Amino acid sequence: MDDRAVSSAHESFLESGHAPGVRDLIAESWRRCADAGVDADGAAPPLVAVGSDLAQYREAHPLARVFPLLYDVLGRAAEECDSVMAVGDAHGQLLWVCGRPEVLRRAERIGFVEGAAWSEQHAGTNAPGTALRLDRPVQVLASEHFARPVQPWTCAAAPIHDPVSQAILGIVDVTGAEDVASPQTLAMVRAAARMAEAELGRLMVAGSPTATLWVPRPGVTASGLGRPDCLVEAGGRTVRLSPRHSEILVILSDHPDGLTGDQLAVELYPDDVRTSTMRAELTRMRGLLGADLLDSRPYRLRAPIACDWHLVQNAIDADRPAEAMRAYRGPLLPHSEAPGVVERRERLDRHLRAALLASGQVDLVAAWTRSRWGADDRDMWVQQLRLAPEGSPLRTIARTEIRRLDRELGLH
Repeated sequence: MDDRAVSSAHESFLESGHAPGVRDLIAESWRRCADAGVDADGAAPPLVAVGSDLAQYREAHPLARVFPLLYDVLGRAAEECDSVMAVGDAHGQLLWVCGRPEVLRRAERIGFVEGAAWSEQHAGTNAPGTALRLDRPVQVLASEHFARPVQPWTCAAAPIHDPVSQAILGIVDVTGAEDVASPQTLAMVRAAARMAEAELGRLMVAGSPTATLWVPRPGVTASGLGRPDCLVEAGGRTVRLSPRHSEILVILSDHPDGLTGDQLAVELYPDDVRTSTMRAELTRMRGLLGADLLDSRPYRLRAPIACDWHLVQNAIDADRPAEAMRAYRGPLLPHSEAPGVVERRERLDRHLRAALLASGQVDLVAAWTRSRWGADDRDMWVQQLRLAPEGSPLRTIARTEIRRLDRELGLH
């Protein structure tokens, strides 16, 4: 199918769930993305790690041993074709993204940057995420991407395996314009991945102390923004928690040293509750997630967990309001009445509002007022009116909404 036909099939899929004439692997990926709740018009994928955290993580990653080789055999060729080469980990987090500055700036607009999560769950159908999901080389052409903002791009990716255990270590990818759509690009990417595996094997045989067998511990991610419950991805499994278990996860994620039963009960229940009730909830949750993730005495999470609400707060703390707004999908567990969740939800909203109001960027303010949770935020509408240039329709809309709120609030 040509690009126009694929684009039409994409619209048909979003409306009806059917994708006539589309490649099977793409149609199946679209269905996985829809089931995971990926928004085709949504924000860019979240940043999992930045700064020193990212630098330390990738320095310790086994693919750091072969990144210079990958750049030499593939990265330079990608740059010559106005494309970027990316190397990511086994969970779709991009560790290195290299290319010419102007191409990197364009890639940044869709969130294709170092530290970003490009698994299917976070970014929709794309070559790095889909290749990891299928454990095979994949090429995704322009309109085959699930997320519309990514559709001007084409990409090809292949997984890289541990030469001994055959566990997936990560991914190598080339992303660019129509030049990447050729079969030769996919062949080059596949060959680069095999070359990296061969070099890792050579280092092991040579006895390199930094090339010992490494099997990545399954990462754990949790999404709770704008959702009635938490969606947890751990060890290749995706689990939808109950509302109560979601509340427990939110609270424990802020207490790496753990909480006693009484401490957890105070944050979890608005009223007094029997300790046995909470113990039963935690027993069921441990059976669902596994004892290797949830510990007791004290109650705590045993593995690091990347939560989307933490990503937003980290971006705010780093004075990156645009990044925070892209990652913010709505209030944290909006229906929860657990005191600990209510406190965290309200604090995150306060911090994000303050960051947007102080940003001086009308597009960020307008993104808030266009959302269902920001539609009645009078202060933000006033700020939109102040920041929008003369003649902008944003000013007209802001005036109308301010008048509406004034009438509803009885203000003059």
